[in-house]
Amino acid sequence: MKKILLILSGLMLMSCAEQDAEQSGPIADLVLTNGNVVTVEEGQPHAEAVAIVDDKITAVGTSAEIAAWIGEETEVIDLAGKTAIPGFIEGHGHYTSYGDAFHRLELRYDTSFDSIVQKVARAAEGVTPGEWIVGRGWHQDKWETKEDILVDGIPVHDKLSAVSPNNPVMLIHTSGHGVFVNQAALDEAGIGDDTVPPEGGEIVRREDGTATGMLREAAQDAVRASFAAYEAQRTPEQIESEMRRAIITAGEESLKYGITSFQDLGTNFYEVDLLKKMADEGTIPVRLWMAFEEQAADMDGKLDEYRMVGYGNNFLTVRAIGEKVLDGALGTHGGWLHEPYEDMPTSHGLNVVPIEEIEYSARLAMKHDYQLAIQGIGDRATTELLNIYGAEMAQNPDKTDLRWRIEHAQVIAPSDIPRFVELGVIPAVQGIFACSDGPWVEDRLGKNRTLERGYIFNTLYNAGLTPTNGTDPPVDEIDPIGSFKCSVTRELPDGSKFQEQETYSREVALYSYTMGNAIAAFEEDIKGSIKVGKLADIAILSQDLTTVPDDKLMDTEILMTILGGKVVYKKE
Repeated sequence: MKKILLILSGLMLMSCAEQDAEQSGPIADLVLTNGNVVTVEEGQPHAEAVAIVDDKITAVGTSAEIAAWIGEETEVIDLAGKTAIPGFIEGHGHYTSYGDAFHRLELRYDTSFDSIVQKVARAAEGVTPGEWIVGRGWHQDKWETKEDILVDGIPVHDKLSAVSPNNPVMLIHTSGHGVFVNQAALDEAGIGDDTVPPEGGEIVRREDGTATGMLREAAQDAVRASFAAYEAQRTPEQIESEMRRAIITAGEESLKYGITSFQDLGTNFYEVDLLKKMADEGTIPVRLWMAFEEQAADMDGKLDEYRMVGYGNNFLTVRAIGEKVLDGALGTHGGWLHEPYEDMPTSHGLNVVPIEEIEYSARLAMKHDYQLAIQGIGDRATTELLNIYGAEMAQNPDKTDLRWRIEHAQVIAPSDIPRFVELGVIPAVQGIFACSDGPWVEDRLGKNRTLERGYIFNTLYNAGLTPTNGTDPPVDEIDPIGSFKCSVTRELPDGSKFQEQETYSREVALYSYTMGNAIAAFEEDIKGSIKVGKLADIAILSQDLTTVPDDKLMDTEILMTILGGKVVYKKE
């Protein structure tokens, strides 16, 4: 009996020791409990709770299991059945341009040219002569009323010039691939009746040869250069202050939409220098993956110096070249097509950046271990890019898993799909474009070509390619819920469906906005899913995107955004 008591006493001591050890073990800084956790992990697709230590996920499981991580100092958030998903990753956008757009005239929602003219008139009343007026976001196919005088479906500048005679005006098309300007801006840029358009650009003219004000692709460069010269009059302090403002604004807006990472296509050395400074300060609002849009000759010799992966506690990665635009946008008849436009039979679109420049960039990317991410919208552009990529890869057979990208990939020849697979090229697409462009795509391409080649995102996925997603802000609304809905419904504003056979499943759509985009940036080991060891970047939603009915998807609210284990946005 005495022996038994000794054994029991020993066991009790061991139990107490184990309990003490358990209590002295790791305690979470933050616990999410009692929720519907959609992990985007095949081995554990659903959970109830998550424990976070510092900026990493340390446990995923049931609420009972995760309770062991709760200590006196642990912040506990009861999700009350709400849905937690990995933070959205914006797969293609223009970060500082997006932030800067909040400080320009907003034209995305105007339904007539007259309403835009009125906005410019009001702006002209509040500025001094010579000051530039800039707006962005117009699209002629969204206007409900048409002007009496149209050239290629776009008005002439007379009304605009009449309300702004003393101020250059530059109105950027929603695609970014064209601008509409007034006479003062034409004069500032030196564009007259005899001006020869640059290669890869078009000065749209009336029958009498006078400029309408519409400048496509490379033809807009002269106006943008004039505007840049105007802005260059600012002090270095003003330039940095305004760029910081754009960076902070873009981040704050992203977080409202549950976006914790942003892939920027089109940075420069100055911007990266500032971002590195802000990363050191800890003031970058979201995680950034940046791609250089500098001229190849200017990048040569600098890429090794600027290459960084996960700098500033994983807030800044620079290891890509893009978005050099091989062609223009479909909306401005700039997408480079194998066959002419249905509604402009004289045009195949435009090759904007010379092939030689893209080839030079490909060589630099291969040499310096950078990703290559070039815009290809039309099917001819996509074919040419695959030719360039394939040739460079053939010269370097020892280099594999490059994950070179083609941005947008909106029109693809069927014969090019196997080439994507063979070369491991990722089509970086934007689901929302199928719905924003859908009402007019058949006008540009014709019915049969649209069916076979237009916005065939699910076909690409079924071929074995990584699904991706985004909204290309400021081109389209940054809202991932809207892009998700379009990805799974293809529903147009009038209730009809555009290329319905190309919808993603709910699961694929969520994967495309999280893991898919992470893979497209070599970041799948640290983000894209809710998994132990990954960054604690999480969005809390009011409902489950994978199960809610189609007509309720847009009711989904972002209740909270968690970045690196910290609540950085909470809906009031």
